[in-house]
Amino acid sequence: MTHALITGGAGFIGSHLAERLLTSGQQVTVIDDLSTGRFKNIAHLEGRPGFRYAIEDIRNATVMDRLVSECDIIYHMAAAVGVQKIVSEPINTIEVNVGGTEVVMKTARRYRKKVLLASTSEVYGKGVAFPFEEDNDCLMGPTSRSRWAYATSKAIDEFLALAYHREIGLPVVIFRLFNTVGPRQSGQYGMVVPRFVRWALKGEALRVYGDGTQQRCFGNVFDVVDAISRLAAAAAAVGQVFNIGSAEEISILQLAERIIQRTDSPSRIEFVPYEQAYEPGFEDFPRRVPSLAKINAMTGWSPSTALDTTIDQMIAYYKEHGLDG
Repeated sequence: MTHALITGGAGFIGSHLAERLLTSGQQVTVIDDLSTGRFKNIAHLEGRPGFRYAIEDIRNATVMDRLVSECDIIYHMAAAVGVQKIVSEPINTIEVNVGGTEVVMKTARRYRKKVLLASTSEVYGKGVAFPFEEDNDCLMGPTSRSRWAYATSKAIDEFLALAYHREIGLPVVIFRLFNTVGPRQSGQYGMVVPRFVRWALKGEALRVYGDGTQQRCFGNVFDVVDAISRLAAAAAAVGQVFNIGSAEEISILQLAERIIQRTDSPSRIEFVPYEQAYEPGFEDFPRRVPSLAKINAMTGWSPSTALDTTIDQMIAYYKEHGLDG
């Protein structure tokens, strides 16, 4: 029986991954300091055979040594997340992302454990070609803007993981996530879909940053954890980088209109300048869309859930669990 360790396993995506792995018959250990994750995301897993958790920072090398020594595979999902948190807490963003990954990789090396590293579409930066392909050049903004701290720190994570693979043969797979959404996602740190759904259900204005013409692709969390589990099982994926997301594009303004329609809400749309929402000089991307050809060729995976279905799942979740999620 495979024993999986999920860092950040009380987070939105990590908790869904834990559920999937347990359902498939694996043992699962979660470590999470609950800085952005929530214990309520995994509370329903308590008592299930093969599940355990540790509420701890992954930078605690002593705890990580014990947990890694007991597992077969590591899903490294822990990271500072959310644009608002990244802009307001750049020190924590860099230290958690880079320092945490350093501990994970060093400990994985000690016990020769396979690592699946969660990265982000942010590493593409401002983008030089569409759709984004895994070997595209990355164009970052200036270091004077904390907006780019997250993208740069995750790029360093990728460099470090690939260095461990190339230099000592550690089995590593990297996946870049594009705007994953679904039940349990919190809008606390700036995630747009849960914020829109909650505002619409309360009849409040949906605040669209900028002019709303920016294009995004939103991947359903159940599709995403399926893709991650397929990559874990694909021996040929080791040493490579893969995009995971959806190719269904929508503008943020259209997204707001769609959510108002599907909630049958009286909410209106309010436009908020980026400078007011984040910080002076904040830079956003006009378009972000992944190429999914590589992961499809490797695993046969492609997203299967329409955005409307995902929105409906989130509406149902908030109605059942309350607007605080």
